[in-house]
Amino acid sequence: MNEEWLDFLKQAGAVSAQGQPLHFGQPDAALRAALDGTICCDLSDWGLIAAQGADAESFLQGQLTCDVRQVTTERSGLGAYCSPKGRVLALFRLWRSGDAIYLALPRALVEATLVRLRKYVLRAKLTLIDASEQQARIGLAGPRAVESLTAALGALPEAGNGVMMATVAGQAITVIRLPGPLPRFELHGPAAALATVWTAVTPDVALAGSEPWRLLDILAGTPTIYPATVDAFVPQMLNLEPLEAISFKKGCYTGQEVVARTHYLGKLKRRMYLARIESPEPPQPGDTLFSPQADASQSAGRLVDACRHPDGGYAVLMVALIDCAEQGVLQLGDGQGPTLRLEPLPYGFESVA
Repeated sequence: MNEEWLDFLKQAGAVSAQGQPLHFGQPDAALRAALDGTICCDLSDWGLIAAQGADAESFLQGQLTCDVRQVTTERSGLGAYCSPKGRVLALFRLWRSGDAIYLALPRALVEATLVRLRKYVLRAKLTLIDASEQQARIGLAGPRAVESLTAALGALPEAGNGVMMATVAGQAITVIRLPGPLPRFELHGPAAALATVWTAVTPDVALAGSEPWRLLDILAGTPTIYPATVDAFVPQMLNLEPLEAISFKKGCYTGQEVVARTHYLGKLKRRMYLARIESPEPPQPGDTLFSPQADASQSAGRLVDACRHPDGGYAVLMVALIDCAEQGVLQLGDGQGPTLRLEPLPYGFESVA
């Protein structure tokens, strides 16, 4: 982790474990503020890959599900990296800054993802590096986020997925507006610059670690791939079509045949749902689901993500058999496990790619 940024967070009151900031003394209040107020979150558990060189765009175009040409200095987007069998190995938010294309993903997946991608570089003119320590990352969300950030930066991206470069304390930072009805922004940049922003917005927000941000991602229906769910889902299962993370016009990429066949044959049997669950043990990504309506020879689904909900229990994203989710019963683990209650996602399932 960026030591300069870690030192700043310690001075700001961060409570850490194993070198990772967890919260700022009131984790329950911060989780509630994610729904009822405005929060500023440390996102140090996210990492960053930078692709640089003349062939960076064409290389990523041949590896990711999204159309990398649509990722610009003014627009970010989601994209998945798949195995040859069309299973998602990593899921990124991409943007451009300077001469690099950046890919944000959980820090725990950076090294393994770089190893896989580098196998295909061959003679391509590009470098792929772990840029996680070069920049710090924070997130602001809530009704006062626009006002607070505008006061600190002067302007903000107006549209979802929009990107803007800002100069703070003489250093450049990247500001990304995430899609959705809740004003939500990611900021990436040097530790000193983000420390200046953090200090400027502190009077107006609740300070938090990454847990409230994870809750907001879940409620927004935005999936994350973790080590436990690598190679578990095809992109359509994760709703990556309505999230505009798949292009069917860009040409070939790793896993493209499986992804395209799933799309054009219309045989998707599983998709991602938002749900709530009361569980005595914290549910985890990769946990299996059970349904009495499912064939005994197959699992009814798996959890994609899970987080505490301030109203009790857990909010989860799950990939489940469509028939079981919409017409049956889903339980965590086995027939004795707690029942999952579906909640509406903030988007429909129609393809927009």
